[in-house]
Amino acid sequence: MSNSHLPPLSSNGVFSVSASSTINAPPEKVWAILLDFALYNEWQAIHEPRDQVVTDSSKQRLQSQTPAEGQYLYIYPVHLPPTMERPGLFGESSAFVKITTLDHENFRVAWNTAGLPKFILNTERWQVLSYDSITKQTTYETIEVFGGLLAYFVNWFVRPKIVLGFQAMAEGLKRRAEQP
Repeated sequence: MSNSHLPPLSSNGVFSVSASSTINAPPEKVWAILLDFALYNEWQAIHEPRDQVVTDSSKQRLQSQTPAEGQYLYIYPVHLPPTMERPGLFGESSAFVKITTLDHENFRVAWNTAGLPKFILNTERWQVLSYDSITKQTTYETIEVFGGLLAYFVNWFVRPKIVLGFQAMAEGLKRRAEQP
């Protein structure tokens, strides 16, 4: 991406997926929506409720659901591709990640795969907001870099569904943030 506000890609990635949207809302509003995991079901394009829960390293839900660096996030179910219908065979999975960056001042959040050795699967996802004071628009950008042995299989068999999921996330965030 040119003129991107995202960190550089990791050099050992097998592939990456990205999406973006331009949102007619201030970054503070978009950021609050992005980090309010409990309300994702209100604007995500999925059939069944999805939990995006802040946990400890053993996936035990924390009393405070306010995300912080060093905490974990358990996301389930993940429908690939995103759908308002029941997902087909192998269309539902989960993600367990560790929050590595939570930068409220610069509107950046990142996480890495947790629970697997890095040589098997390693992912790094960034979500970043930037604001154009002239147009009064916020740009949402997200990228995830996939590495490790399983990344080759994910690339071959699941990548198109992940792309659709990222696009749906960007579009859903835009719709929600632009509501009065």
